Amino acid sequence: MGFISKDIGVDLGTSNVRIFVKGKGIVLCEPSVVAINKITDEVLAVGNAAKEMLGRTPENIVAVKPLKDGVIADFEATKMLLQAFISKVMPRSLFSRPRLVISIPSGITDVEERAVKGVAYKAAAKDVYLIEEVMAAAIGASMTVERPEGSMIIDMGGGTTEIAVLSLGGIVVSKTTKVAGDRFDRDIVEYIKQKFNVIVGLSEAEEVKKQIGAATDAMTEEKMTIKGRNLTTGLPETITVTTNDINEAIKDSLFEIMRNIKLTLEETPPELAADVMEKGIVICGGLSLLKNIDRFITDETGIPVFIAERPEECVIKGVGNALESMETLKKTVKSSRKF
Repeated sequence: MGFISKDIGVDLGTSNVRIFVKGKGIVLCEPSVVAINKITDEVLAVGNAAKEMLGRTPENIVAVKPLKDGVIADFEATKMLLQAFISKVMPRSLFSRPRLVISIPSGITDVEERAVKGVAYKAAAKDVYLIEEVMAAAIGASMTVERPEGSMIIDMGGGTTEIAVLSLGGIVVSKTTKVAGDRFDRDIVEYIKQKFNVIVGLSEAEEVKKQIGAATDAMTEEKMTIKGRNLTTGLPETITVTTNDINEAIKDSLFEIMRNIKLTLEETPPELAADVMEKGIVICGGLSLLKNIDRFITDETGIPVFIAERPEECVIKGVGNALESMETLKKTVKSSRKF
Protein backbone atom coordinates (compact mmCIF):
# COMPACT_ATOMS: atom_id res chain seq x y z
CA MET A 1 0.00 0.00 0.00
CA GLY A 2 2.99 2.26 -0.38
CA PHE A 3 3.82 2.19 3.33
CA ILE A 4 7.41 1.70 4.48
CA SER A 5 8.44 -1.40 6.42
CA LYS A 6 10.15 -1.41 9.81
CA ASP A 7 12.10 -3.96 11.80
CA ILE A 8 10.92 -4.22 15.41
CA GLY A 9 12.42 -5.95 18.45
CA VAL A 10 10.10 -6.95 21.29
CA ASP A 11 10.84 -7.95 24.86
CA LEU A 12 7.48 -9.54 25.63
CA GLY A 13 7.90 -9.58 29.39
CA THR A 14 5.48 -10.77 32.04
CA SER A 15 5.61 -7.39 33.79
CA ASN A 16 6.55 -5.00 30.98
CA VAL A 17 6.70 -4.90 27.19
CA ARG A 18 9.66 -3.08 25.67
CA ILE A 19 9.93 -2.29 21.97
CA PHE A 20 13.01 -1.44 19.91
CA VAL A 21 12.66 0.06 16.43
CA LYS A 22 15.63 -0.32 14.10
CA GLY A 23 17.34 3.02 13.65
CA LYS A 24 15.52 4.61 16.60
CA GLY A 25 16.38 2.50 19.66
CA ILE A 26 14.05 1.72 22.57
CA VAL A 27 10.80 3.54 21.88
CA LEU A 28 8.38 1.98 24.35
CA CYS A 29 8.34 0.51 27.84
CA GLU A 30 4.91 -0.08 29.37
CA PRO A 31 3.25 -2.64 31.66
CA SER A 32 1.99 -5.86 30.06
CA VAL A 33 -1.62 -5.05 30.87
CA VAL A 34 -4.65 -4.68 28.59
CA ALA A 35 -8.16 -3.48 29.49
CA ILE A 36 -10.96 -4.97 27.37
CA ASN A 37 -14.71 -4.39 27.18
CA LYS A 38 -16.09 -7.92 27.66
CA ILE A 39 -19.29 -7.13 25.76
CA THR A 40 -17.79 -5.59 22.61
CA ASP A 41 -14.23 -7.09 22.80
CA GLU A 42 -12.96 -3.55 22.30
CA VAL A 43 -9.51 -2.65 23.68
CA LEU A 44 -10.07 0.26 26.04
CA ALA A 45 -6.50 0.78 27.24
CA VAL A 46 -3.06 -0.82 27.20
CA GLY A 47 0.11 -0.37 29.20
CA ASN A 48 0.21 2.37 31.83
CA ALA A 49 -3.43 3.36 31.41
CA ALA A 50 -4.61 -0.24 31.71
CA LYS A 51 -2.45 -0.93 34.78
CA GLU A 52 -4.22 1.87 36.63
CA MET A 53 -7.48 -0.04 36.06
CA LEU A 54 -6.30 -3.29 37.70
CA GLY A 55 -8.73 -4.16 40.49
CA ARG A 56 -10.83 -1.06 39.77
CA THR A 57 -13.00 -2.06 36.80
CA PRO A 58 -16.80 -2.48 36.60
CA GLU A 59 -18.31 -5.83 35.64
CA ASN A 60 -18.27 -5.20 31.87
CA ILE A 61 -14.56 -4.30 31.75
CA VAL A 62 -11.64 -6.61 32.50
CA ALA A 63 -8.02 -5.48 33.00
CA VAL A 64 -5.66 -8.44 32.63
CA LYS A 65 -1.99 -9.35 32.48
CA PRO A 66 -2.08 -11.81 29.55
CA LEU A 67 1.43 -13.16 30.14
CA LYS A 68 2.17 -15.38 33.11
CA ASP A 69 5.45 -16.95 34.20
CA GLY A 70 7.12 -15.77 31.00
CA VAL A 71 4.62 -17.35 28.59
CA ILE A 72 1.28 -16.49 26.99
CA ALA A 73 -1.65 -17.25 29.29
CA ASP A 74 -4.30 -15.44 27.20
CA PHE A 75 -3.72 -15.65 23.44
CA GLU A 76 -6.36 -13.12 22.33
CA ALA A 77 -5.45 -10.54 24.98
CA THR A 78 -1.74 -10.85 24.12
CA LYS A 79 -2.55 -10.33 20.43
CA MET A 80 -4.55 -7.20 21.27
CA LEU A 81 -1.74 -5.94 23.51
CA LEU A 82 0.93 -6.44 20.86
CA GLN A 83 -1.20 -4.91 18.09
CA ALA A 84 -1.88 -1.84 20.22
CA PHE A 85 1.79 -1.35 21.09
CA ILE A 86 2.93 -1.82 17.47
CA SER A 87 0.37 0.78 16.38
CA LYS A 88 1.69 3.12 19.08
CA VAL A 89 5.28 3.01 17.85
CA MET A 90 4.46 2.87 14.13
CA PRO A 91 1.91 5.52 13.08
CA ARG A 92 -0.75 4.22 10.71
CA SER A 93 0.50 6.44 7.90
CA LEU A 94 3.81 4.55 7.97
CA PHE A 95 2.48 1.13 8.91
CA SER A 96 3.38 -2.00 7.01
CA ARG A 97 3.78 -5.57 8.10
CA PRO A 98 7.04 -5.42 10.08
CA ARG A 99 9.64 -8.06 10.78
CA LEU A 100 9.59 -8.91 14.49
CA VAL A 101 12.39 -10.32 16.63
CA ILE A 102 10.93 -11.44 19.97
CA SER A 103 12.73 -12.64 23.09
CA ILE A 104 11.50 -15.87 24.70
CA PRO A 105 12.47 -17.81 27.85
CA SER A 106 14.97 -20.56 27.04
CA GLY A 107 12.89 -23.22 28.82
CA ILE A 108 9.58 -22.81 26.98
CA THR A 109 7.96 -25.74 25.19
CA ASP A 110 7.41 -26.07 21.44
CA VAL A 111 3.71 -25.37 21.98
CA GLU A 112 4.48 -22.17 23.91
CA GLU A 113 6.98 -21.16 21.24
CA ARG A 114 4.39 -21.61 18.50
CA ALA A 115 1.95 -19.54 20.57
CA VAL A 116 4.41 -16.61 20.61
CA LYS A 117 4.85 -16.84 16.84
CA GLY A 118 1.11 -17.15 16.34
CA VAL A 119 0.42 -14.01 18.36
CA ALA A 120 3.07 -12.07 16.44
CA TYR A 121 1.65 -13.10 13.04
CA LYS A 122 -1.89 -12.28 14.19
CA ALA A 123 -0.58 -8.88 15.32
CA ALA A 124 0.40 -8.13 11.69
CA ALA A 125 4.02 -9.29 11.56
CA LYS A 126 5.46 -10.20 8.18
CA ASP A 127 8.24 -12.42 9.58
CA VAL A 128 8.86 -13.57 13.13
CA TYR A 129 12.17 -14.61 14.66
CA LEU A 130 12.76 -15.72 18.23
CA ILE A 131 15.82 -15.13 20.39
CA GLU A 132 16.38 -16.68 23.81
CA GLU A 133 16.20 -14.13 26.60
CA VAL A 134 19.45 -15.09 28.33
CA MET A 135 21.38 -14.75 25.07
CA ALA A 136 19.74 -11.39 24.35
CA ALA A 137 20.44 -10.28 27.93
CA ALA A 138 24.10 -11.26 27.65
CA ILE A 139 24.46 -9.30 24.41
CA GLY A 140 22.65 -6.34 25.97
CA ALA A 141 24.93 -6.49 29.00
CA SER A 142 27.97 -6.29 26.67
CA MET A 143 29.26 -9.72 27.69
CA THR A 144 31.80 -11.42 25.42
CA VAL A 145 29.84 -14.57 24.63
CA GLU A 146 31.65 -15.47 21.39
CA ARG A 147 34.94 -16.54 23.02
CA PRO A 148 35.77 -20.13 24.08
CA GLU A 149 35.34 -19.26 27.76
CA GLY A 150 32.54 -19.48 30.27
CA SER A 151 30.28 -16.53 31.05
CA MET A 152 27.38 -16.76 33.50
CA ILE A 153 24.29 -14.56 33.41
CA ILE A 154 21.16 -14.52 35.53
CA ASP A 155 18.14 -12.72 34.05
CA MET A 156 15.71 -12.03 36.88
CA GLY A 157 12.43 -10.82 35.41
CA GLY A 158 8.81 -10.64 36.49
CA GLY A 159 7.65 -14.11 35.42
CA THR A 160 10.86 -16.16 35.25
CA THR A 161 14.44 -16.23 36.47
CA GLU A 162 16.78 -17.63 33.83
CA ILE A 163 20.27 -18.80 34.66
CA ALA A 164 22.76 -19.73 31.95
CA VAL A 165 26.42 -20.41 31.31
CA LEU A 166 27.43 -19.33 27.82
CA SER A 167 30.44 -20.13 25.64
CA LEU A 168 31.26 -19.80 21.92
CA GLY A 169 28.04 -17.90 21.30
CA GLY A 170 25.79 -20.64 22.67
CA ILE A 171 24.10 -21.80 25.87
CA VAL A 172 26.03 -24.63 27.52
CA VAL A 173 23.95 -25.06 30.68
CA SER A 174 20.72 -23.31 31.66
CA LYS A 175 17.93 -23.42 34.22
CA THR A 176 14.60 -21.58 34.24
CA THR A 177 12.44 -21.15 37.31
CA LYS A 178 9.07 -19.47 37.60
CA VAL A 179 10.20 -17.92 40.88
CA ALA A 180 10.77 -14.26 40.00
CA GLY A 181 9.45 -10.76 40.68
CA ASP A 182 5.75 -11.66 40.47
CA ARG A 183 6.21 -14.53 42.93
CA PHE A 184 7.91 -12.13 45.35
CA ASP A 185 4.87 -9.83 45.12
CA ARG A 186 2.55 -12.72 45.96
CA ASP A 187 4.82 -13.73 48.85
CA ILE A 188 4.53 -10.22 50.29
CA VAL A 189 0.73 -10.21 49.96
CA GLU A 190 0.53 -13.57 51.77
CA TYR A 191 2.97 -12.53 54.52
CA ILE A 192 1.04 -9.32 55.26
CA LYS A 193 -2.20 -11.29 55.30
CA GLN A 194 -0.78 -13.76 57.84
CA LYS A 195 1.01 -11.23 60.07
CA PHE A 196 -1.35 -8.25 59.99
CA ASN A 197 -4.69 -9.89 59.01
CA VAL A 198 -4.83 -7.34 56.20
CA ILE A 199 -5.14 -7.98 52.47
CA VAL A 200 -3.25 -5.66 50.12
CA GLY A 201 -3.15 -5.53 46.32
CA LEU A 202 -0.31 -6.84 44.19
CA SER A 203 0.49 -3.29 43.07
CA GLU A 204 1.04 -2.23 46.69
CA ALA A 205 3.19 -5.30 47.31
CA GLU A 206 5.30 -4.52 44.24
CA GLU A 207 5.83 -0.94 45.39
CA VAL A 208 6.87 -2.07 48.88
CA LYS A 209 9.35 -4.53 47.33
CA LYS A 210 10.88 -1.78 45.21
CA GLN A 211 11.00 0.87 47.94
CA ILE A 212 12.18 -1.00 51.04
CA GLY A 213 12.74 -4.63 49.99
CA ALA A 214 16.13 -6.28 50.48
CA ALA A 215 17.60 -9.74 49.88
CA THR A 216 19.60 -9.72 53.13
CA ASP A 217 18.97 -8.43 56.63
CA ALA A 218 19.14 -4.65 56.52
CA MET A 219 21.76 -2.70 58.48
CA THR A 220 19.29 0.17 58.69
CA GLU A 221 15.67 -0.90 58.77
CA GLU A 222 13.37 1.11 56.54
CA LYS A 223 9.62 1.46 57.01
CA MET A 224 6.72 2.08 54.67
CA THR A 225 3.03 2.73 55.28
CA ILE A 226 0.52 0.97 53.03
CA LYS A 227 -3.25 0.63 52.86
CA GLY A 228 -5.29 -2.52 52.72
CA ARG A 229 -8.49 -4.14 53.94
CA ASN A 230 -8.84 -5.79 57.35
CA LEU A 231 -9.99 -9.38 56.83
CA THR A 232 -12.03 -9.43 60.05
CA THR A 233 -13.86 -6.10 59.85
CA GLY A 234 -13.81 -5.67 56.08
CA LEU A 235 -12.82 -2.04 56.64
CA PRO A 236 -9.84 -0.14 55.17
CA GLU A 237 -6.75 -0.21 57.37
CA THR A 238 -3.30 1.39 57.28
CA ILE A 239 -0.28 -0.65 58.39
CA THR A 240 3.47 -0.11 58.58
CA VAL A 241 5.83 -2.74 57.17
CA THR A 242 9.60 -2.88 57.51
CA THR A 243 12.53 -4.08 55.42
CA ASN A 244 12.88 -7.11 57.67
CA ASP A 245 9.21 -7.95 57.07
CA ILE A 246 9.83 -7.99 53.32
CA ASN A 247 13.03 -9.99 53.74
CA GLU A 248 11.12 -12.58 55.78
CA ALA A 249 8.31 -12.68 53.20
CA ILE A 250 10.57 -13.38 50.21
CA LYS A 251 13.14 -15.59 51.95
CA ASP A 252 11.87 -18.95 50.64
CA SER A 253 11.65 -17.68 47.05
CA LEU A 254 15.17 -16.26 47.25
CA PHE A 255 16.53 -19.64 48.30
CA GLU A 256 14.60 -21.37 45.49
CA ILE A 257 16.39 -19.11 42.99
CA MET A 258 19.67 -19.87 44.76
CA ARG A 259 18.98 -23.62 44.50
CA ASN A 260 18.70 -23.26 40.72
CA ILE A 261 21.88 -21.18 40.55
CA LYS A 262 23.78 -23.88 42.43
CA LEU A 263 22.32 -26.63 40.22
CA THR A 264 23.48 -24.73 37.14
CA LEU A 265 26.99 -24.38 38.57
CA GLU A 266 27.07 -28.10 39.46
CA GLU A 267 26.24 -29.02 35.86
CA THR A 268 28.78 -26.63 34.34
CA PRO A 269 31.93 -28.26 32.88
CA PRO A 270 34.94 -27.66 35.18
CA GLU A 271 36.83 -25.51 32.66
CA LEU A 272 33.87 -23.16 32.24
CA ALA A 273 33.17 -23.16 35.98
CA ALA A 274 36.73 -21.95 36.55
CA ASP A 275 36.11 -19.09 34.10
CA VAL A 276 32.94 -18.13 35.97
CA MET A 277 34.80 -18.15 39.29
CA GLU A 278 37.38 -15.80 37.81
CA LYS A 279 35.06 -13.47 35.84
CA GLY A 280 32.07 -13.48 38.17
CA ILE A 281 28.33 -13.61 37.50
CA VAL A 282 26.36 -10.88 35.75
CA ILE A 283 22.76 -10.31 36.87
CA CYS A 284 20.10 -8.31 35.07
CA GLY A 285 16.33 -7.91 34.85
CA GLY A 286 14.04 -5.87 37.07
CA LEU A 287 14.48 -8.12 40.12
CA SER A 288 18.25 -7.53 40.07
CA LEU A 289 17.43 -4.03 41.38
CA LEU A 290 16.30 -5.58 44.69
CA LYS A 291 18.64 -4.21 47.34
CA ASN A 292 21.58 -6.49 48.27
CA ILE A 293 20.62 -9.31 45.90
CA ASP A 294 24.17 -9.28 44.47
CA ARG A 295 25.59 -9.65 47.99
CA PHE A 296 23.13 -12.49 48.72
CA ILE A 297 24.29 -14.48 45.68
CA THR A 298 27.96 -13.84 46.45
CA ASP A 299 27.52 -14.94 50.08
CA GLU A 300 25.88 -18.19 48.96
CA THR A 301 28.23 -19.07 46.07
CA GLY A 302 31.52 -17.35 46.88
CA ILE A 303 31.52 -15.88 43.34
CA PRO A 304 31.67 -12.12 42.63
CA VAL A 305 28.39 -10.76 41.27
CA PHE A 306 27.98 -7.69 39.07
CA ILE A 307 24.73 -5.89 38.25
CA ALA A 308 24.55 -4.95 34.57
CA GLU A 309 24.17 -1.32 33.56
CA ARG A 310 20.46 -0.46 33.26
CA PRO A 311 19.67 -4.12 34.07
CA GLU A 312 15.97 -3.93 33.25
CA GLU A 313 16.84 -3.01 29.62
CA CYS A 314 19.45 -5.70 28.90
CA VAL A 315 17.10 -8.05 27.03
CA ILE A 316 15.63 -5.39 24.73
CA LYS A 317 19.10 -3.90 24.12
CA GLY A 318 20.31 -7.37 23.09
CA VAL A 319 17.30 -7.83 20.80
CA GLY A 320 18.01 -4.38 19.34
CA ASN A 321 21.65 -5.28 18.78
CA ALA A 322 20.52 -8.38 16.88
CA LEU A 323 18.17 -6.26 14.75
CA GLU A 324 20.91 -3.76 13.93
CA SER A 325 23.45 -6.45 13.04
CA MET A 326 22.45 -9.20 10.61
CA GLU A 327 25.50 -11.24 11.69
CA THR A 328 24.41 -11.16 15.33
CA LEU A 329 20.85 -12.03 14.34
CA LYS A 330 21.97 -15.05 12.32
CA LYS A 331 24.07 -16.35 15.21
CA THR A 332 21.54 -15.86 17.99
CA VAL A 333 18.08 -16.34 16.48
CA LYS A 334 16.15 -19.43 17.61
CA SER A 335 14.29 -20.14 14.38
CA SER A 336 14.37 -22.67 11.55
CA ARG A 337 13.70 -19.98 8.96
CA LYS A 338 16.37 -18.98 6.47
CA PHE A 339 17.62 -15.41 6.16
